[in-house]
Amino acid sequence: VVAGGQGEGNALTQLSYPYGIFVDTLGTLYVADYGNHRVMRWTQGDKKQGTVIVGGNGSGAGANQFNFPAGLSFDRHGNLYVVDYGNHRVQRFSIE
Repeated sequence: VVAGGQGEGNALTQLSYPYGIFVDTLGTLYVADYGNHRVMRWTQGDKKQGTVIVGGNGSGAGANQFNFPAGLSFDRHGNLYVVDYGNHRVQRFSIE
C-alpha cells in the first residue's frame, strides 16, 4: 500500500474512491480522490499520510472545488490538470 489503506474516509490517511493517479519522476504520487472532491499528494518519504494540494472544500463548482475529480495529469511546465467530472470541466492549477 503506497497511499490510503486506512478504510474509506476523508482523513489524510484515507481515500474515498480514488479514480486517477499520476507518478512524477521523483516518485511523488498524486491521486484524484473522487469521493472526497480533492487531489492528494504522497511524497517518496511519507507513506503514512498525504497532503491535500487542491480541492478538499466539499463538492462544488468554485475555483478550488470539484464535483468528483476523475483524472489528472501534468504538463511539462508543472501545471496540474484535473478532470472535474460532475462539473463537466477541466481545471488547471499551478502546483509548487
